[in-house]
Amino acid sequence: MSYSERAGDAAGLAEVLSDIARTLQAEPDVETTLGAIVKSAVSHVDGAEYAGISLVERKGRIRTVVPTDELVIQIDKLQYLYHEGPCVDSIAEHETHRTSDLATESRWPRFAPAATGMGVRSMLSYRLFVSATTLGALNMYSIRPDAFTEETEQNGRMFATHAAIALVGAQTEAQLHAALEHRDLIGMAKGILMHRHDIDAVHAFRMLTEASQHSNMKLRDVAGWLVEHRANL
Repeated sequence: MSYSERAGDAAGLAEVLSDIARTLQAEPDVETTLGAIVKSAVSHVDGAEYAGISLVERKGRIRTVVPTDELVIQIDKLQYLYHEGPCVDSIAEHETHRTSDLATESRWPRFAPAATGMGVRSMLSYRLFVSATTLGALNMYSIRPDAFTEETEQNGRMFATHAAIALVGAQTEAQLHAALEHRDLIGMAKGILMHRHDIDAVHAFRMLTEASQHSNMKLRDVAGWLVEHRANL
């Protein structure tokens, strides 16, 4: 049974989304999760031929990750260059943006003609967020005009919500693993100092924090340097 057939009613759509959510949650890391999101978007959202995710980084910089085609990167570069387009507006305005035909679109006077010239006619962009925190946007593209209907937009919005939750979960897990690795590294550095200077754990940690402050380095970097160069100390 196809996605469209299964999603013909609310119960069918819920079943499809549950299947997608389980698939995304099974991915081992953030980048793999992102790849699963864009592949699922192309497979399950009617009209989508290409997809990509735009992530907001520090200082408001936006970058495209795991695009399904090089065309996605080129179209997104135009949006970032002109500071306009469905993706940019979805992130800035916290809304979903759908365009029927970029060839006749007036909302983005610089981006729309440039994107049309590269062969893209329809776009659908959803912000990816949990609570008030915007992570970026899930973007879908088609070379056909009128590729995305209002019904498609509604179904895709539910999919984007599941995708955002899976993404946040993957990021949280990655941060947890990083925190555990840092803790182990700091523990090793403390052990070196305790053994070398015959001090307890409290004093060893104080030495690390003071070295961090004086050197203007992060605590984990100080610990890493100490572990790496312990033989030369």
